[in-house]
Amino acid sequence: MSGLSKDESFNLSNEDIMIEVEETGILYKILKRSLDIIGSVSGLLILSVLLVVVIILIKIEDPKGPIFFSQKRIGKNGKEFKMYKFRSMVTDAEKKLVELLKYNEVDGAMFKMKDDPRVTKVGKFIRKTSIDELPQLLNVLKGDMSLVGPRPPLPREVEEYTEYDKQRLLVTPGCTGIWQVSARNSVGFKEMVEMDIYYIQKRSFLLDLKIIIKTITVLFGSKNAF
Repeated sequence: MSGLSKDESFNLSNEDIMIEVEETGILYKILKRSLDIIGSVSGLLILSVLLVVVIILIKIEDPKGPIFFSQKRIGKNGKEFKMYKFRSMVTDAEKKLVELLKYNEVDGAMFKMKDDPRVTKVGKFIRKTSIDELPQLLNVLKGDMSLVGPRPPLPREVEEYTEYDKQRLLVTPGCTGIWQVSARNSVGFKEMVEMDIYYIQKRSFLLDLKIIIKTITVLFGSKNAF
């Protein structure tokens, strides 16, 4: 990516990106979906003990609260779906968000706060290690998400999107992607969009494999995760 200028890499019109999406080969689509199914099933089986431990810890800290957290997200072509996570915040986190918006630490249509007071003790650990994201393997099995792709945004975030930003919605969203393995939350919204559009232009089965391998190596303890 460093070998291309911004104009060459990212500054494409919506029509140009649509052409790239339409020309994706059938072999890539088959390989990508096969990788999603094999990867998600394998991940759920291999990590089953870890998943059970996390469930127990969440219930010990907050016996009355739910284990999982589901949230409406926007997928390919603007389609809404429910994305699953382990609950890492207090049960009334969404209500408290309005009070915290002024402390947002990233620019653009996202909210990130390093010391978010809504995060539980168990939540801090599973967020730091990205374990809270593991239930999204169920979304991958359902076909709502892929292992690799742009992160699915919230409806309120999409309402603030420009036409340029909406190019992120031209492909199936993913559990991980280029910006997650290269920068995590240390980049702003604009940089994240540019990285996602770069992925849409360059995506291939080999690139997906590279991103998955890189994700595994940085999964635990990334200093930029919050």
